[in-house]
Amino acid sequence: MNTTTIIILVGAVCLLLGVVGGFFLARRNFMNYMEKNPQINEDMVMAMMSQMGQKPSRKKINQVMSNMQKAQQQARKQGKK
Repeated sequence: MNTTTIIILVGAVCLLLGVVGGFFLARRNFMNYMEKNPQINEDMVMAMMSQMGQKPSRKKINQVMSNMQKAQQQARKQGKK
């Protein structure tokens, strides 16, 4: 084999490994970020309840937040299987 062919082949393999490795690294970082910083917070739940005509009490808000966290944990467990 030619030296140039080997260099191009090694470069292509390294590029492919870098792209695949970068994808999984970015995915893991994104999942950790979303776990620590959920998309919906208590203020948003309160606003949604008000818009739906419900009076948002602290108990209801805590209940909704805990249900959302449980659902998120279940989805994470099912995704790992």
